[in-house]
Amino acid sequence: MTITDGARSDQDGTDARKEPAGSNLKTLAKGLKVLDLLLSSKALRTSDVATILGTDKGSASRLLQTLAQAGYAQQAEGRSFSLGPKLVRRPIPSRPRRSLRERARPILERLSQRTSEAVHVSIPADENVLYVDAIDSSFPLRVHNPPGTLGPLECTAMGRIFIALAHAPIPDQLKAYTEKTIVDPVQFKAELQRIVEQGYALQDEEYLVDIRGASAPLYDETRAVIAAIGVSGPASRLRQGDLHDLGKLVREEANLFKPD
Repeated sequence: MTITDGARSDQDGTDARKEPAGSNLKTLAKGLKVLDLLLSSKALRTSDVATILGTDKGSASRLLQTLAQAGYAQQAEGRSFSLGPKLVRRPIPSRPRRSLRERARPILERLSQRTSEAVHVSIPADENVLYVDAIDSSFPLRVHNPPGTLGPLECTAMGRIFIALAHAPIPDQLKAYTEKTIVDPVQFKAELQRIVEQGYALQDEEYLVDIRGASAPLYDETRAVIAAIGVSGPASRLRQGDLHDLGKLVREEANLFKPD
């Protein structure tokens, strides 16, 4: 997560145009494409992946090896790969007609219009949240989380949604990112219980100083949490006393999400 005044995008003054988020997103897209191929094939060779993706065999091999190390692929007969243990032992749901980004986009646009702040959609990615879509604020001073950005679970509003409502892992030790970060396990569990009860999560300068935000879950047709949607902005505009109202607004819009 970075904050920019229009000319700068992060706290060390890096120009937003120099961020390599695009290349990270392209790699992610290729990895997801390989997963699609594994789901539709009993076995997949490196040369098959290289041909379909239009890349060299070395890059295709690295993608397959990375998926294998994470448990999403495994070595099959010869030099081919098949679905890994993480996917073999769980049922594969039918794919929706529209992508998550397409389905969540109307909610993003409405929240952007209603708050004028940065809005985001994220999914869990191991011990992080992965931003998959965003609309920046029109204000010169704004939060900037382009697709492909990773953030911690425990101290972001969207990350806490996944911990409280989707059984994402709690770190063994809670890290203090700012003076306001919750690091006491008892206090943290109490915060998770509040999220369960109220249906939204808040973040009050706990990840980055002067940044506040709110988030709510997006559910699929089985009421499983598949993503989180959030609003964040500078503390000078998102006042502490207004955070719960913001959380209720995000929850209201999130409840309009259609699984497909």
